[in-house]
Amino acid sequence: MTRLGRELVRLLPVAVVMLFLAWWIPAYFSSYWLRAFTAAVVYSLAALGVGLLYGRLGLVSLANFALLGVGAWVSLRLGLHDPRLPVAANIVIGGIVAAAIGTVIGLPALRLRGLYLALVTLMSAGAFFVVINAIGFPEGGSGFTGRGGSGAVRNAPRPSFAETDSAYFRFALVVAILGFALVLVHLRTSPGRAWAMIRRSEAAAHSAGVNVTMYKTWAFTLAGFLAGVAGGLYAANIGRPGTGDFGAASSMILFGISVSAGSFHLLGAALAGLLARGLPALFSQHGINAEIANMIFGFLLMFSLTAAPEGAAGQLTGLARSIRAKLTPRRGRPAPGVEPTRPAGPDAADQAAAEVPS
Repeated sequence: MTRLGRELVRLLPVAVVMLFLAWWIPAYFSSYWLRAFTAAVVYSLAALGVGLLYGRLGLVSLANFALLGVGAWVSLRLGLHDPRLPVAANIVIGGIVAAAIGTVIGLPALRLRGLYLALVTLMSAGAFFVVINAIGFPEGGSGFTGRGGSGAVRNAPRPSFAETDSAYFRFALVVAILGFALVLVHLRTSPGRAWAMIRRSEAAAHSAGVNVTMYKTWAFTLAGFLAGVAGGLYAANIGRPGTGDFGAASSMILFGISVSAGSFHLLGAALAGLLARGLPALFSQHGINAEIANMIFGFLLMFSLTAAPEGAAGQLTGLARSIRAKLTPRRGRPAPGVEPTRPAGPDAADQAAAEVPS
C-alpha cells in the first residue's frame, strides 16, 4: 500500500466521526445552531487555506476572507441569473474565480515575505471591501452587477436536495470533507514535499531543483479556491451576504483564529471554524455582545505565539501521542543500551516520499 493509501486509511475514523456529526447535529440542535454549525464548516474551509499558506510555507496572507467574498458574489450572481444552474456548479465556479484572483494577489509572494507580504495582502482585502461597497451584492437584476431588479430582492438559492437547514448542513459538511481531502492529497504528494523544502530554505529548494515560483503560486491558487468555495457555501447559508461582512478586519481575525487554533495541522482548521462561529453564536444566545469573542481571539493569538506555536491542535495531538505512548505495550521494545536493528531494505513508499519534486 502506498503512503497516500495508508494516510487515507488512517482517516477512516475521522470519516466515521463526520458521518456521526452529520446525523447527530441536525437531530438534536435547533435551526439557530444548525446555521451556526454550517457557518463553522464554511469558516473551516477558509481557515484551511490560511493554514496551507502559513503553516506549510510560512506566508502570511490577510486576504482570504476577501476571497471568500469573491466566491460568495460570483455564486450569488450565477444563482440569481439562472436558477436552473446547479448550485454546486455555481459554488465551484466561484471557487475558480477566487483562485484566479488569489493567484494574482499571491504574485508579490514571489518577491516578498513577512510583514511586507502581510501589508500587500491586507491592502488587497481593503480594496475588495471598497469595491464590494461600491457595487454591492447582486439582487437579481440585469447587467454585470445584477442590481436594480424590478422584483423583490432574492436570496442565494440552495440545492434542491438541501433546501432545509439540516440537509444544507450535511451538504456543506460533505463539501468541506472533499476540501480537506484535496489538501491532504497535496500534502502527501509532490506539492507537499516541495512546500516543506521551501519553508525550510528557498535557496536549498532552488538548489535541489524545486520550482519555487510554481509551487508558491500553486499554494495561493489552492488557498483562493478553498476560500471561494467557502464563500459560495456562506452565501447560500445566510441567504444574502452583507457588504459589511467582508472588511479587512475580518481577514485579520480569520488569520489570528487560524494560527491560534493550529495552522500546522488539518485539525486546526476545523477548530478555527468552530471557534470563529461557535463562540459568537454562544454569546449571542445568552445576550452577550458577540464582539467580545474577537477580544478573546486576540488573547488566544498572543498565547499561541508566545507559549504554544502549534496552536490548540498541536496541543491536542501532542496529548494524544502521549496517551498512545503510555497505552502501547512495552513488549518487543529493545532493552536499554541495545541498538535496534533496521530492516534490510527501505520501504518503497518511504523512498518515494524522499524523492525531490521537480
